[in-house]
Amino acid sequence: MASVKNIVRVANVTKTFQLGKIDVQALKGVDLEIAAGQYVSIMGPSGSGKSTLFNMIGGLDKPSTGKVFIDEVDISQLDAYELAWLRCRKIGYIFQTFNIIQVMTALENVTLPMTFAGVRNETAVEKGMELLQLVGLADRFQHKPFELSGGQQQRVAIARALANDPAIILADEPTGNLDLSTGEEIITLLKNLSKERGVTIISATHDIKMLNVSDQVVWIRDGRIDKIESREELTISVGRIDARAEA
Repeated sequence: MASVKNIVRVANVTKTFQLGKIDVQALKGVDLEIAAGQYVSIMGPSGSGKSTLFNMIGGLDKPSTGKVFIDEVDISQLDAYELAWLRCRKIGYIFQTFNIIQVMTALENVTLPMTFAGVRNETAVEKGMELLQLVGLADRFQHKPFELSGGQQQRVAIARALANDPAIILADEPTGNLDLSTGEEIITLLKNLSKERGVTIISATHDIKMLNVSDQVVWIRDGRIDKIESREELTISVGRIDARAEA
């Protein structure tokens, strides 16, 4: 049987922040491998290092020590131009606060990453409409964010994340600002994208509903990986899981 390709590899990563005269160690030697095409949820209490690890994988921050590989490229060794190129073409980002541009229409927001990547305008517009159709918003392509609900804005953000056909989508609390029903819709949409397009989804989240769609759950606590569980290994006990995620 063919071996599974790892799209992300984190090797002995530490991260220390300086707060005044105090050093705060957010990550304390993290090792992690994520296979291509998986839906992975990184879960843990606030202050556990979850968001810091997420930022390392996304090339949004660099480790104090250790290495982060995307497709076996050590991103800590890339210069600013090379890192920008990799983020533009390999990684799509979805944020809790949507981070779509308020003065732009839905279509303009979706085509913006393609413009940065040098895609011709006609091609970008055609693909942007296809992506809005994919997330169920083709009829809202001319609407600006203030004319859209929170769930619709997050769908625009998902379409934008897919603009340059990334291998990885990083979703930071993608349901954090959404109601229960809309959050479930967004989770289902992300899972379908993972299955149908083979995109690796990595989500930093507190949302227990993510357990239903995750292939793997990485529990992080006090700057270290506490446990990694596959979907089949998860103990579905709401009280236990709630305690671990929110403690």
